[in-house]
Amino acid sequence: MILFLSAAAALICGYFTYAVVVEKIFGADALRTTPAISRRDNVDFIPLPTWRIFLIQFLNIAGLGPVFGAILGALYGPVALLWIVFGSIFAGGVHDYLAGMMSLREDGSSLVKIVEKYMGRRTKFAFLTLMIGFLLLLGAVFAMSPAHMLADLSGIDFIYWIIVVFGYYFLATLLPIDKIIGRFYPLFALLLIGVTLALLVVLFLSDTPFYPQLDFTNQHPEKLPIFPLMFVTIACGALSGFHATQSPLMARCLQNEKTGRLVFYGAMITEGLIALIWATLGIAFYQGSPALYQAIRAATPGGVVQAVSQSYLGPIGGTLAVLSVVLLSITSGDTAFRSARLTIGDYVLSKPTLTKRLIISALVLAGGIALSFFDLTTIWTYFGWSNQCLAAFSLWTASFYLSKMHKCPLITLLPATFMSAVCLTYIMYDKIGFGLSLTASSVIGSALALLAATAFLLAKHKKS
Repeated sequence: MILFLSAAAALICGYFTYAVVVEKIFGADALRTTPAISRRDNVDFIPLPTWRIFLIQFLNIAGLGPVFGAILGALYGPVALLWIVFGSIFAGGVHDYLAGMMSLREDGSSLVKIVEKYMGRRTKFAFLTLMIGFLLLLGAVFAMSPAHMLADLSGIDFIYWIIVVFGYYFLATLLPIDKIIGRFYPLFALLLIGVTLALLVVLFLSDTPFYPQLDFTNQHPEKLPIFPLMFVTIACGALSGFHATQSPLMARCLQNEKTGRLVFYGAMITEGLIALIWATLGIAFYQGSPALYQAIRAATPGGVVQAVSQSYLGPIGGTLAVLSVVLLSITSGDTAFRSARLTIGDYVLSKPTLTKRLIISALVLAGGIALSFFDLTTIWTYFGWSNQCLAAFSLWTASFYLSKMHKCPLITLLPATFMSAVCLTYIMYDKIGFGLSLTASSVIGSALALLAATAFLLAKHKKS
C-alpha cells in the first residue's frame, strides 16, 4: 500500500514541479491569440471550455493502454510502477505537452507539418507513412477489442458489434468536434475516473496485499526481458506516440496557452494514475504474476478487467466498469481516425468541405475495417512497437523545435534517446524484427540511439 501511495504522490508532485519547469522552458504566453480564435471554422477549430478540453484530452489519449497495457505490464511485478511514474513525469507529460503546444504555436498544424518545417521533407514523408499506418492499426485495435468485450457481455455476435463500432466511428470522424466529442466525452471521462476510483476504494477496504512479492526483480512468468519489452508493453500509461496525434486536436480548441499545462501534461498524469491503479489491481487481485498470467492467457486482458470489476463491484458496478473501458477504447479509436482524416486533409485539401471530409473519412475507415479481419494479437504487437517509434519521433521533433527556438532541448532529448534505444533494441530482438540475441540487440540499439543524440548535440554546438 505504501508503494502505491508513494507512486501516486510522485505523479501528482510531478505535475506541480517538473511540469512547471517544462512550461517555463517552452514559454507559454497567455496573451497570444490561439488557432481556436484566429482559425475558427466550427468543425475542427472551435473554442471550448478548459475543463471540457481536459476531460476530452484525457479520454482521447487513454485508449486501452492504461488498462490493458498496465495489466500486461503488471506481469513484470512492481517494477512496472517505476516506469509508469518516471515515464509519465519525464517522458509522457513532456511529450504530450510539447506536441500540443507546438501545434498551438504553428497555427493548429498536425505534427506532420511541424516535422516538415523543423526536420525536412524527407523526414516528413517517413513520419507521415509511420503515422497514418499506426493510426489505422490503432483504430482497428480499438474497434476489435471493445467489439469482443461487448460480444462477451451481451452474447451478441462479434461481427454485429464491429459494424456498430465502425458506423459510429464514421459519424464521429465526420461531424464537428463539438457535436459528439465535445458534448459526451467529458461525461465518459468522468465515468471512467469514477469506476476506477471505486475499484481502488474496494481494494483499500479489503485485506488483500497490494504487492505480495514486493521487490523490483523481473517477475514475468516467461522471464521476458524488462528492457526493451516492458517499455513497449506499458505505453499509454507512461509514454505513447498516439498522444502526439491527439494533442493537436485539442490545441485547435484552446483559448489560452497557459491552460496547456493542465490540458496536455495534466491529462497524461491522470492517465498515469489510471495505469497505476490497474497495474496494482492486476497484481493484488491475482496475488502475483503467475495467476495473472494464466488469467490473461485464458481470457485476454479484457477478461481480467471483467473478472476484477465484477468481483469488486458486483454485477451492476462491474458492468459499468467494463462499459467504461469499452467507451475508453471506442472514444480513442474514433479520434485516431479523425486525426488521420485531418492529417491527410492538411495535404490534399485547400478547403475542408463536407464532401471532401466525407471521402477522406470513408477511405480512412476502409483501411481500418480491412485491418480488423487480422488476428488481434498480431496487430497489437505491431501497434505497440510503432506506437513507441512514433513517440521517439515526436520527441526528436520537439528537440529540434526547442533547439531552433533557442530553448533547452534536454527535456526532450533525454527521453528521445532512451525511447530510440528501446525501439531499436526491440526491432533487433523481437521475432517481428531481426531476432538477434538480447545482448547484441541492446548493444546495437543503445549505440545507435547514443550516436543520434551525439550527432544532434554536435550539430547544435556547431550552429551556435
